[in-house]
Amino acid sequence: MEKIKSKTLIRGIMSGVILLLLIPLPVWCYEGTEDGSEKDKTLSPYFHVISEDEGTDGMPLKESSAVVDIAGVVAHVKVKQVYKNEGTKPIEAIYIFPGSTRAAVHGMTMTIGERVIKAKIEERGAAKKTYEKAKEEGKSASLLEQHRPNVFQMSVANIMPGDEIKVELLYSENIIPTDGLYEFVYPTVVGPRYSSKKAGTAPASEQWVANPYLQEEEKPSYSFDLKVNIATGIPIKDIVSTSHKVNINFSGANRAEVSLSDTERFGGNRDYILQYRLQGGQIESGLLLYKGENENFFLLNMEPPERITSAQILPREYIYIVDVSGSMHGFPLDITKKLIKDLAKKLRPTDKFNILLFAGGSEVLSNRSLPATPVNIKRAFRLLDSKSGGGSTRLLPALKRALKLPADKNYARTIVVATDGYVNVEAEAFDLIRKNLNKANLFAFGIGSGVNRHLIEGMARAGLGEPFVVTKHSEAPIMAEKLGEYILTPLLSHIKLDFEGFEAYDIEPESVPDLLAKRPLTIFGKWKGKAKGKIIIRGNQGDKAYEKIVNVGDVNPQSSNSALKYLWARHRISTLGDYEMIRGNSERKKEITRLGLTYNLLTKYTSFIAVDEIIRNVSGKPEKVKQPLPLPQGVTNLAVGGNVPAVPEPETYMLVVVLGIVLIWRVFTYRKRIRL
Repeated sequence: MEKIKSKTLIRGIMSGVILLLLIPLPVWCYEGTEDGSEKDKTLSPYFHVISEDEGTDGMPLKESSAVVDIAGVVAHVKVKQVYKNEGTKPIEAIYIFPGSTRAAVHGMTMTIGERVIKAKIEERGAAKKTYEKAKEEGKSASLLEQHRPNVFQMSVANIMPGDEIKVELLYSENIIPTDGLYEFVYPTVVGPRYSSKKAGTAPASEQWVANPYLQEEEKPSYSFDLKVNIATGIPIKDIVSTSHKVNINFSGANRAEVSLSDTERFGGNRDYILQYRLQGGQIESGLLLYKGENENFFLLNMEPPERITSAQILPREYIYIVDVSGSMHGFPLDITKKLIKDLAKKLRPTDKFNILLFAGGSEVLSNRSLPATPVNIKRAFRLLDSKSGGGSTRLLPALKRALKLPADKNYARTIVVATDGYVNVEAEAFDLIRKNLNKANLFAFGIGSGVNRHLIEGMARAGLGEPFVVTKHSEAPIMAEKLGEYILTPLLSHIKLDFEGFEAYDIEPESVPDLLAKRPLTIFGKWKGKAKGKIIIRGNQGDKAYEKIVNVGDVNPQSSNSALKYLWARHRISTLGDYEMIRGNSERKKEITRLGLTYNLLTKYTSFIAVDEIIRNVSGKPEKVKQPLPLPQGVTNLAVGGNVPAVPEPETYMLVVVLGIVLIWRVFTYRKRIRL
């Protein structure tokens, strides 16, 4: 009898153990699934399915191109999108596309045949109503909306069979060099986003996440072209594109034209990156003035002082937060591993470090940061190498867990985040980082060929750190070296601005962070009265005071500097927008809307609308077509849906443990009843 009881107990315990092992196996999280209508389905991208309706053109965008004119520190960009309906039914084309995080979009036109319609800027809700009304009336119309500061949506209604509709956008942005290297980035594709919001209840502004994508390595369905004209005040030393094959033609020491190679006709699946240096490593610094009808604007680009030698530096603790989700599988995660290893190799014996890996759940190397010994570093590498990428992207829980790790007050904590940024929680992440500035500063690394730069730059800005983007393996050691230089050798701290005899106001940014890299101190603002007086920059350079004086009277206002008003307004809107996304505020919303309408700018609350007054579609409603996007180069199908499991959620583990304990408890209870 005792043997039977023992066997029963053993079987019960074995059942509990087996339950603990087996139950988590089917509980996997995926980045996305195919489009569906389930009530509890979360917003997610899906793979493009060729329509069985042969009369509907499923890929109406035929061409995307841009012409860029860079004059000094300002880039003027004209983007052209060509839509053509090669089917037999009228369609409405919906196209999600990225933009530069610094872009001030200030113009749009729509061309149908010989007719050119200039778009108007309107409050977003009013623009949407105008568009829907025109669509219902059978008129061709185009609507440009902003979903994120770097994610836009173009809607073109009533594209008739055989139609070719051309939409052109105008934007300006400021080019800021780092270590004497100028970089112009033209984003080409929005990477798939993960969202935990339910599709049925998510607001209209979030529905763009549910967008179709082509399979990995499938080339874009539209052609891509880009031309850049560079004119500088200092002779150009060299030019290179790190992303595409280009043809470079110098028309003088200070001028160059850059065009895409014919082999890049379908190169719109990765960000276009153009870099150039000026002779002697100089920076285009100085003061630009613009005198308008009602307001005057200025832009100050001041070259920073030389690097200083590091003296007494506090011991540092580094926490590396690494994205191992499905969109990082393959190429992006390989780059990340290389980057983290290069960073870890630069740790000093007096430093501490930790690694936190996240996808649907998270995992840490240690519950407390470890000394940077060779043994601990090898242990970290083994953990990192064991991951291949899979699952959803839950960034917020990972950030929260990292901030809760025990801290040593004798160490300066630095958090380094490596991710492609394919998440939908930018505002929440910025808020979390700002609330914890007293605990750590943050450096963000964007990994891959189509990074969510709004998230990467926003996190770094909120954490008073620097943003980096790594697009290939060879850049990883370079970026690791830069991070060490930025942190260990600050250029200027405790910066303050004074204006003597120059009536400046509405200064952007309101407070200036420490200069950690050799990049200009860039200040936007307005001014009244005459262009005279001084701008004085003061700060600390190591253990000595620093002062720089700019004489305003030496500079003449130029009408060619009209872009300054857009750049100033865009910077003010960005600052307001970061906080408004975090906590909705009616006054901030009104101010953003006012700025958009006043300065003719695309914002979260203002849109561009163009309507052709000729009624062209008399047959009824057009077929809605979402233009499928290519996956960013190097990103696999796992970013949209795949079969590599993610780390199970912590809640899942807890449920399994509880069920196992209950089962074992029932076995013991059963044994006790047998004895009785």
